[in-house]
Amino acid sequence: MRAVVYNGPRDLLVLDVPDARIERPTDVLVRITSTNICGSDLHMYEGRTDFPRGGVFGHENLGQVAEVGAAVDRVKVGDWVAIPFNIGCGFCKNCERGLSAFCLTTADRSVMPNMAGAAYGFADMGPYRGGQADLLRVPYGDYNCLKLPPDAEERQSDYVMLADIFRTGWHATELAGLRPGESIVIYGAGPVGLMAAHAAMMKGALTGLTRFFSGFRRG
Repeated sequence: MRAVVYNGPRDLLVLDVPDARIERPTDVLVRITSTNICGSDLHMYEGRTDFPRGGVFGHENLGQVAEVGAAVDRVKVGDWVAIPFNIGCGFCKNCERGLSAFCLTTADRSVMPNMAGAAYGFADMGPYRGGQADLLRVPYGDYNCLKLPPDAEERQSDYVMLADIFRTGWHATELAGLRPGESIVIYGAGPVGLMAAHAAMMKGALTGLTRFFSGFRRG
């Protein structure tokens, strides 16, 4: 399969690599049709964080299920799914508390003993390849695949936002305890800030969006 492969700082290649495949009965194999480039991908691209040469980028993914493991029962071949960037098991104590970003099962303790959590194609977040590729192996597929409505194929550019950026902005408003009719100010108008503003408006907030540039002062 083809994949976006890291060859060093500011050096990415589209190469043929071994196909992703079902490795465990709980795996789902997804044929990727849409993926976003995250701002945090730039940390690796520019060499500011560790990333192995030969690693595959991509943690904001969407596609159609091509194959499922023998233990998968909720997700079916042909389903359209968005795949959130963090990889959880669904049954460790953190996942059961809703803290799947700190999953204890999928973390690569051999590399970072005190680490919790895992992600696709991301520095120090486990050995999992990313989805800027033709195929993606999704561990614990029943837990990690978000099944999409029948219009998913036509609205991929909308639904792929559920893999990371929109839900990150939405979660920011959840953490803020935002209630309908309240006012909220969002500092920063990057992708997360814009999605937080959109989420706030969907929740009935009175919003103001302010660009904040660190170290910048007017006259």
